[in-house]
Amino acid sequence: MTDQAIEAYVKTEYDNGIATIEFFHPQSNSLPGKILLELTQAIATEGENADTQLIILRSAGEKVFCAGASFDELAAITSEAQGLEFFSGFAKVINAMRKVPKFIIARIQGKCIGGGVGLAAAADYAIAVEGSEIKLSELAVGIGPFVVGPAVERKLGLSAFSQLTIDATMWRSADWARRKGLFAELHPDVVGMDTSIKRLANTLANSSPDAMSEIKKILWKGTEHWDELLKERAAISGRLILSDHSRRFIEKFKAAKPSSAK
Repeated sequence: MTDQAIEAYVKTEYDNGIATIEFFHPQSNSLPGKILLELTQAIATEGENADTQLIILRSAGEKVFCAGASFDELAAITSEAQGLEFFSGFAKVINAMRKVPKFIIARIQGKCIGGGVGLAAAADYAIAVEGSEIKLSELAVGIGPFVVGPAVERKLGLSAFSQLTIDATMWRSADWARRKGLFAELHPDVVGMDTSIKRLANTLANSSPDAMSEIKKILWKGTEHWDELLKERAAISGRLILSDHSRRFIEKFKAAKPSSAK
């Protein structure tokens, strides 16, 4: 069965205090509103689950961790209100990752584009495999990485965030992402990546949950205003996606790759 034949999903599996949240979309693990909502709900649920000590965030497949916003849904936006609603989905996921009192390890097995970079940045610890290139493609679309920007800038710093934002069509290597701080670890193959994730996850699952919660508060200090900030950023994207520039880009993209996402 091909990926295109599998329906999109978000599912959670449990193992000795470790909750693994996996998402999938047949269009390169892109993120339509439904998947964004289900991810937000799954993360919040595990934050309240007393049996969960640690969260692993991963996607299915091999080549792409997350291709960012669904182009089908971007094309369907016809008003600023609809744009705000869609981009608020990214804001809600990032804020859920920020506020959940459990560490989140991201398993990055492939390329990260746009919102996918945001997910990796919002994780507390990202472990990747070589070949996991990154790109913030939003400016090319006619918008900008407004919603994911605070998470990316927090993790990489203003200089690296500026480079990704301005040169929106250039892929940056996984090693570049590791050197800038997006990836905590980079492994030559999936086996090494998964071995490291298992080691760290098992260690953290047996660590003090109260201590980890307090550490997370410290790590995310200064982001308490993000509920409002990311909503304001979503409104900017929601307005710009209606521009002629964005409409032309989306039409051209969908004509060239009718089954792909950005």
